[in-house]
Amino acid sequence: MGIKKLSLGVAVVLIASLVETLAIGASASVRHATTSGTRPDVTQAAAFDVSPALRDLTAAPFTAAPATTDPSSIDVVELPSDRRPTGNDGTHAGEGSRQDSKSGDGLSPLLTFEGLSNADNFRLFGGRVLPPDPVGAVGPNHYVEMVNLAFAVYDKQGTRLAGPFKLGSLWQGFAVKDCSRNAGDPVVLYDRRADRWILTQFTAVDPGPYFNCVAVSKTSDPAGAYYRYAFNWGAFFPDYPKYSVWRNAYLLTSRDFGPLDTDYGISVASLEREKMIKGDPSARMVKFFLDSNVIPVYLMGDGLLPADVDGWSQPDEGSPAPIVGTMNATYLPYGAPFDGLNIFELAVDWQSPEDASLNLASQLHVAAFTSKFPCTDTITINPPPVTGGPPPPNSQTRSCIPQPGTTRKIDILSSRQRPTYRLAYRNFGGFETMVTNQSVQASPGMAGVRWYEIRRKNGEYSVFQQGTYAPADGVHRWMGSIAMDKKGNMGLGYSVSNGIDVYPGIRFTGRLKKDPPGQMTLGEGVIIDGTGSQLHRASRWGDYTTMSIDPSDDCTFWYVNEYIQTTGPANWQTRIGSFQLPGCKGG
Repeated sequence: MGIKKLSLGVAVVLIASLVETLAIGASASVRHATTSGTRPDVTQAAAFDVSPALRDLTAAPFTAAPATTDPSSIDVVELPSDRRPTGNDGTHAGEGSRQDSKSGDGLSPLLTFEGLSNADNFRLFGGRVLPPDPVGAVGPNHYVEMVNLAFAVYDKQGTRLAGPFKLGSLWQGFAVKDCSRNAGDPVVLYDRRADRWILTQFTAVDPGPYFNCVAVSKTSDPAGAYYRYAFNWGAFFPDYPKYSVWRNAYLLTSRDFGPLDTDYGISVASLEREKMIKGDPSARMVKFFLDSNVIPVYLMGDGLLPADVDGWSQPDEGSPAPIVGTMNATYLPYGAPFDGLNIFELAVDWQSPEDASLNLASQLHVAAFTSKFPCTDTITINPPPVTGGPPPPNSQTRSCIPQPGTTRKIDILSSRQRPTYRLAYRNFGGFETMVTNQSVQASPGMAGVRWYEIRRKNGEYSVFQQGTYAPADGVHRWMGSIAMDKKGNMGLGYSVSNGIDVYPGIRFTGRLKKDPPGQMTLGEGVIIDGTGSQLHRASRWGDYTTMSIDPSDDCTFWYVNEYIQTTGPANWQTRIGSFQLPGCKGG
C-alpha cells in the first residue's frame, strides 16, 4: 500500500483514515538544522582547488606487516562509534518471504583479485582499523577501490596502477585542512555520462565544523588530477554518507549527530553536478535536514539511500530523485507502525534551487521481517586463551555472527533501520526500477539477506517483488549489495560465515528477469572462501559493500567485500570479483 505525496515542507493534517496506517500523528515537517525554517539550505562549496595527479603521490611501501594472533599487541582503531539505539532482545518476530533452498547449478566468477587490506593500513599508518567499509566502482578501463583508510586504482585485470594511498592524501594542501586527515566512510562513484570519477570522505574533527570532501576527476583517468570540493555540514557530524549519480546532481545522504545527544537527523543533499565536472568553484549544494525532534524517527531510521543511475537511459528531465529507507515494526526503539519502505522524493532545479522540495512520496508495506538479532558475547562468560581484552559496552549488540574456532562473533548490523548500499536505479522506458537490500534475522538465530525491487510508474511506487535469501544450510548470509544488468537480471553479493567450517568469506547469487518472483534462482557462487576468523573485541564487520555494473557492456557485475584469510585480531582483506548472468551480452 502506498500513501502519495505527504509534504515535509509544511505542516500536514492527516485525515482519520490515514492516521491508523501512517501512525505519525497530526503533523509532519522538516527543518534544516541551522535555520529552524522549512525551506532548503542553499550554499556554495566552502572550498575548491585542483589536485596534483594521483599517480604522483607517494604510495605505501610494500613491506610485510607483522603477523600475530594476539589482539593486545596490535593497535586497532574502531571507526566510528555509535550514539543511536542498537536493538532489543533479538527474538525472531517473523519472516514473510524467505527462500530457504538454493536453486540452480551455481555460478562462477569471471575474475577475482586481491584488493586493499588492513596490512595496507599498517604500512601507511603503523596500525589497523575496523570496520573496513569496502567500496568500489568500475569504469571502461579501471576499477577504483576505497576502504577505511586507503584507496587504490587498478586495471580491469587486477593490476594495481596507483596506490595504496592514505584517504587524506587526495586532499593534501587543500584549504579545508580536515579533508586531508584520514577520517573514513569513503564512497567512490563512476559517472558514466561524464566519464568521470568521484571520490569522497567526511571530516571528523570535533567540535566541527564538519565537511563532506568530494573530489571529481578532471579527466577520465582515475589516477590523474581531481577537482576538489568541500561542503560544510556545520556543527552536525555527517556519519555514514552515501552518494549517488542522478541526472542533474550528485546526491548525498548522511545520518547527522549534533552537539547534544538529542541532536539527530538525516540530511538529504543535492550537489551541482554540471559545475563540478567542469571544475567550477561556484558549485552549489541544496540540503534538507530531517530532524528527529520534529518528525517521527522511524521515517528516517538510521539512514536513507539515494537512487544511483545504472545504464545509459536517464531519468526523465525534471523527474524527482527517489530516496529510500526501511522500517521494522518489531524494532521497538523507533516505533514503526508496520514493516515497510519509506520513499522520499527530492526535486531540485538549479535555475531556482531555493524552490527545491523534499516530499514523503510513498510508504510501502513489505513482507514481515526481523531486523533485531540475538547478539551475545560468550567471551565474557568463558574466556578463550586469546581474549583481546574486555568487551566494549556495546558488545552485546555487535557480537552476532559465529566464526569457526572461536567464541568471538562479528557484527550483522541488521538492527540499523536502513537499506544497505546501493539503491541501484534503471529506467526501462515504461517504468523505472530500483533494487536494494538489508540484513535480517531470516529464521531464529540465522542471518539472511532481504532484497527488494521497487518500481515507479506514472509517479506511483510499488514493491514489484521481494525475497529473503537464506538457504537452510546453517550458513549466515549478510552485509549484501545488489544491482541489475541491462536485461533486468539481478546479482546479489554478501558475506558468509558459520561457527563450524565456513570462515568469513564472500559469495554471490542471482536471478533472471523472468524467473519466479522473490527467488534467487541461479544457485550460489564463491568470490573467495575465508580461512580465518576475526578476534578483535570490537566485532565490527562491513559497514557496507558494493555491487556495481560495468559500463563497457552493462552486463558484468563487479563486487567488493571483506574476508578473513588468517585468524587474528583485525586481519581483514578485501577481494574484488566480476561475473555475468546467462543471456546478457555486451554491445
